[in-house]
Amino acid sequence: MIPSPVSDRVLIENGRHYTKSLVPGVRTYGERVVESDGIEYREWNPHRSKISAFLANGGRSFPFKIDSRILYLGASSGTTPSHLSDIAAEGMVYCVEFSQRMFRDLLRNCNPRRNMTPVLADATNPLEYSFLVDSVDVVYCDVAQKRQVDILCDNMEAFNVRRGMISIKARSEDVSANPSTVFERSESRFIERGLKVMERIGLGPFEDSHEVMYVEV
Repeated sequence: MIPSPVSDRVLIENGRHYTKSLVPGVRTYGERVVESDGIEYREWNPHRSKISAFLANGGRSFPFKIDSRILYLGASSGTTPSHLSDIAAEGMVYCVEFSQRMFRDLLRNCNPRRNMTPVLADATNPLEYSFLVDSVDVVYCDVAQKRQVDILCDNMEAFNVRRGMISIKARSEDVSANPSTVFERSESRFIERGLKVMERIGLGPFEDSHEVMYVEV
């Protein structure tokens, strides 16, 4: 295994990405686990995680560090948040999820991890959960609904965050529009909101009609 250029807690072997497990012996979604030099690593499946797909497709903007405090919008059952928990081993991942059904799974997956906090709330209303979230230095957004860009921007403003990343699902934004048109509109909306789009990466073949954008204030 060799270290990834984006983080020393992410390793690469034969083109596959792995995160250094914060909780050895615990699997979150049946992922493959390997051991190297006595250390356990969990395979980061790009078919199950949009950030992993971003890396697999050559993404290099990676704001997640060992001490990062991450606000994760649309945490679902906690698959990708668990890998960010591995990476931000000395930080915190605040996992916001609206669906009560998915939140039950999220609770279970947060339980063994000291740096994952589940938050049952609506990502469109950051004031609803601001009292549960301490300081944050990066926001990641993966919500399959309209106004995805504004949801990220509103949360960045609410928590005074300068760096954000978003996985935009074109069909959730406008099912009738060409995905490339949706992505161009999204970049324009970021500019209107005063943010700079630093990198854009499409997620095919892992995810259809998706693009990850990394933005900064």
